[in-house]
This record gives sequence, structure tokens and C-alpha cells, in this order.
Amino acid sequence: MTVAGKRRESGPERVTTRRLQDEDQQLEQSLRPTVWDDYVGQEKVKANLRVFIQGARARGEALDHLLFYGPPGLGKTTLAFIVASEMGVNIRVTSGPVIERQKDLAAILSSLQERDVLFIDEIHRLNPLVEESLYPAMEDYKLDLIIGQGPSAQAYPLKLPRFTLVGATTRAGLLTSPLLNRFGVVQRLDFYEEADLFKIVLRSAKILGVSIIEDGAWEIARRSRGTPRVANRLLRRVRDFAQVLGDGVITRQAAQSALERLEVDTKGFDEMDRRILQTIIEKFSGGPVGIETLAVAVGEEKETIEDVYEPFLIQLGYLARTPRGRTVTRLAFEHFRVSPPAGLQGELWRG
Repeated sequence: MTVAGKRRESGPERVTTRRLQDEDQQLEQSLRPTVWDDYVGQEKVKANLRVFIQGARARGEALDHLLFYGPPGLGKTTLAFIVASEMGVNIRVTSGPVIERQKDLAAILSSLQERDVLFIDEIHRLNPLVEESLYPAMEDYKLDLIIGQGPSAQAYPLKLPRFTLVGATTRAGLLTSPLLNRFGVVQRLDFYEEADLFKIVLRSAKILGVSIIEDGAWEIARRSRGTPRVANRLLRRVRDFAQVLGDGVITRQAAQSALERLEVDTKGFDEMDRRILQTIIEKFSGGPVGIETLAVAVGEEKETIEDVYEPFLIQLGYLARTPRGRTVTRLAFEHFRVSPPAGLQGELWRG
């Protein structure tokens, strides 16, 4: 099932993007785990959810409303499907931008059965009026339908089944307090360790019928930006190179060669990642530089830098946000084999 309303990053689509691309739709459906044992990583989140689900099933109740947040491509949608499967109920999938009017929300909610799961991706992008209508639905399982306009408008209460709302967002800070407070369980998904991505690459290769050896899987895993979606996409691209230019087996050498041609370096950086870091180093002496100035310098939108590029660079410790602006760390200077300015060296190497 596809999720409508996905945003695209500006500019050409990147092989390392965590955002869902059109080509990912069918791939992710075929590779999506359906049981806990196949879902690799996020161990703390899985352990907590198992307890909550087991408790709700034992009581015969709907599961508390869940919110998953974190960068794109980490498995929030997959978790929602597994939750519904473990609860033994149906799941309805939509996204915040798709629910434009209150009657759209009413149509979705009225179609749910007892204890069903409603998954709303990009929930931070809900229309404010729709969001307000969602409050009583989440809290009291009722919805007031407004019939008519002006002074003659009347509210008709609609009783709803006890359902579970699973929200997903990449920008939890944009959620309003009233909405956030109505989620009983809030879980953050973190970037994956290389060992987990290695297992994911091997599992995906088996499902796709791709011949791969462990060294090749490790090479893809270490360049996947801590993200299963990126790992699976790189696997497909490397498979093409191995089949056309090699014997069809993904070895370490085959993976290295393919990823170099795709301009994905050993840290998983692509051309724009490197441009951001090198711009701060070369034009702004390592920073700090304001985000607006940086966006103009690299030719990218400010929001795209903040939402798409920065989280990974910050997570790896190559970029830092400070009150005065963005600054690179010693790791960035070392990666590009550049000596930092004398005035920065003491601060960057401290600790």
C-alpha cells in the first residue's frame, strides 16, 4: 500500500536520500518485515511495543495511541504494520497532507472497526482544523460533524470504535502540545548500527535473489547512512553494476567500484554532503555560518539542509549547530585532509 502526499527534496533525487522515492514503493513492500523476528534493529522500541501489545491483547482493549518520530527511512511505517499484525487488526494508511478537510477525517474514522490501527504519516502536516477534530476522536472516540454553515450550522456527534492512532513524523518539534499530549506512547527511532544494516542487506539480498558475499554486504552497510531504506536502494544499484560489469556476485571490490561511480564515499557522504562541509571549510574557515547564508552558498533550500542533510552530518559528528551558526568539527577537516585555521584548532581538538 502506498502513502500519498510524500514530499520530494528539491533538486535531483539522490541515491542516498532517506525520503521515499517512487522507485522505493514496490521495493519496500516486498522487503517490509511482517513479524518482530524479521525486523532488525531498534531493540528498545521493539521490546517496549511487545509489552504494550501483549498487555492490550490480554485486556481485550485497543492499544494506546502511538507516535514514532525520527529521520526518514528508519522503519516507522513498518512498525505500524507489525503493530496491527500483532494486534490482529486491520490497518488504514494515510498521511497528514492528504486529510485536507474535516469530512475527509470523518470518512476515514467511520470506516474503522474496533481496535483497528489508523496510521498517519507526516502527522505534523495536518491541517489545523483537522487536527482539532482529531482531539475528541483520540480522547473520547467521538467526532462532531458540522452540518451547514454560519448561524444555522449544527453539530452531530458521531460515535467511533475504539481505535489506535499511530502517528509518524520526521519533525516532532512541529507537533502542537495538544496533539502530542494525546499520544500514550512516544518512541524515537535512531540511526542503525552497521551490524544491523549488514543483516538487513543480507536479508534483502536473499529476498531479491541477489548473489552477495559478506564483505560486499558490509561495504554497502557502512555507506548506508545508518538507514535501511538507503541500504536497500544501494543494494539494488550495486546489483546492476555487478550484473552488467561483473559476474553478478556482489563482492567487496564490486561494491566499492559501484559506490564510487555513484559518488557515495566511505562515510556514506554524497556530493551535496561534501559540498556543505567543504563550503563551510573553504568559504567560511570552518564556521560559524548562518543557515540562510549556507543555503545560498551551496544552492539548496534552507529547509532541505535542516531536514535532510544536517541530521546525518550532526549524528556522525562532522557538523555542529551553535547559537552563532553552523560549524564543522575536526572530523570534517580530517576527512578532507585539510588543516584547520590556527584560531580554531584548539577548540576543534578539545576533548
